[in-house]
Amino acid sequence: MIVTRFAPSPTGLLHLGHAFAAITAHDMAFSNLAAPRPGRFLLRIEDIDASRCREEFVTAIYEDLCWLGLEWDEPVVRQTARGDAYRAALAALDRMGLVYPCFCTRREIADEIARAVEAPHGPDGAIYPGTCRGLTRDERARRMAAGVTHTLRLDSAKASAQAGAMTFRDLKAGVVAVEPTLLGDIVLARKDMPAAYHLAVVVDDAHQGVTLLTRGEDLFAATHVQRLLQALLGLPEPEYAHHRLILDASGKKFSKRDHAVTLRSLRESGVTPSEIRARLGL
Repeated sequence: MIVTRFAPSPTGLLHLGHAFAAITAHDMAFSNLAAPRPGRFLLRIEDIDASRCREEFVTAIYEDLCWLGLEWDEPVVRQTARGDAYRAALAALDRMGLVYPCFCTRREIADEIARAVEAPHGPDGAIYPGTCRGLTRDERARRMAAGVTHTLRLDSAKASAQAGAMTFRDLKAGVVAVEPTLLGDIVLARKDMPAAYHLAVVVDDAHQGVTLLTRGEDLFAATHVQRLLQALLGLPEPEYAHHRLILDASGKKFSKRDHAVTLRSLRESGVTPSEIRARLGL
């Protein structure tokens, strides 16, 4: 049985790019009509960032998806209710010796990268250079005891060595060899969040039983590190379908700040759900 999900963050109104992602996930759940059991389409509200998420946008998500004619299986998972699961996953990684505190500010990281002769790079540019990775246990303890703000990062090199060779399967690209250090030592948790994006996503997808992850091709690189976390935590391995992005006239991804293409504004202007599908080529 195919199980897909749509997992928006309630930080603004949904736009055409969200519509494409939601409809694609919904339709792929039911693509095999000859299957003995129907697929499932799930909804998750990724509201872990309390400083940016708003309840009014959660309501708007439900309204927009209903208007598009999409139905999802209950219950809707909300990340704000999943803190214990994230802390348990983080503790498991810590017991493996794969987590370390990072005391660098964004400015300090940028300055360190600028000074480096050969700064490490990933698909989206320079990545964290591992400044705090080599701190002694005593120095880490001293800074933490002093209340120095820090994040928790994954030691990607150690994690890669522990996990060994891995692959993931994408419906378009086929079997892909995982590059565990592609994004460097990713942030696993922050002071105000029990889990950052990569950790929360793999824990939640496993919890919801997602078997096919449909998402934009801009997240292809993220799949490498998420597959690593799945392997380390012993979580199920879903298949992936990285789809094309919906771009504006200038070739950029739509933004929640662009109110002209929000589903609410299109609906209020008289556009119908069938016209949305046609515009998106669905």
